[in-house]
Amino acid sequence: MNEVTFIGTSDAFGAGGRRQAASLVRGDRGALLLDCGATTNTGLAELGIEREEIDSILISHFHGDHFGGIPLFLFACLYEDRRTRPIEIAGPPEIEARVRTLARAMGHALEDRPWTFPIRFRELPPGVEHEVGPARVHAFETQHQLEAHPHGYRVNLGSRTVVYTGDTGWFSDLPRLSAGADLLISECTLYDQQLDFHLSLEELCEHRAEFDVGSLILTHLGASMAGRRGQVELETADDGLIVKL
Repeated sequence: MNEVTFIGTSDAFGAGGRRQAASLVRGDRGALLLDCGATTNTGLAELGIEREEIDSILISHFHGDHFGGIPLFLFACLYEDRRTRPIEIAGPPEIEARVRTLARAMGHALEDRPWTFPIRFRELPPGVEHEVGPARVHAFETQHQLEAHPHGYRVNLGSRTVVYTGDTGWFSDLPRLSAGADLLISECTLYDQQLDFHLSLEELCEHRAEFDVGSLILTHLGASMAGRRGQVELETADDGLIVKL
């Protein structure tokens, strides 16, 4: 089975009453969670997706709407699910330190807990291919706020490939990095171009012919895009959308 379930498709502020960034990628060898915003547990519960199914969490960058849900995800695995099998958390350099610092700040430190399952952290420097759970993952830098260590990913599931931009503004290498993918999941926070670190529908339509991908679906929709879901030139995701690859 090769499919993507969009768990959360809003920007950081829940535009349109939707959840923050998270998408579940299922392949023949298992399941990978792309980002884990603060609302991820709620989304998984509403969509009937068991946390136990998730082998790995792949984080694009260190903004709360993309990795803020990890501590409570882990505690739910411990106290609600009684998980025993390992989980891997992969992302930009500093991923372990950032998650541990976040957990302490939330009052849920990971240290000195009776963990019933191993938690493994993996740093993914850009320009290198890595084995992450059920996939081969190529990390690349994106055009976003540098202090958040922004990454995008090319995720190879074997017979299918998904490219995920994370948060980014336009940069000229994006079509090359996504070329040949079955699905490109692109952020589209804005309707009109206003920022150099978030993409807009205007820019994506302007550059659409440069992308050689099977499908292009827009997510991370901000206020200016939320009310236009399903009414614009490019396909938009909504919470709960399932896409077969």
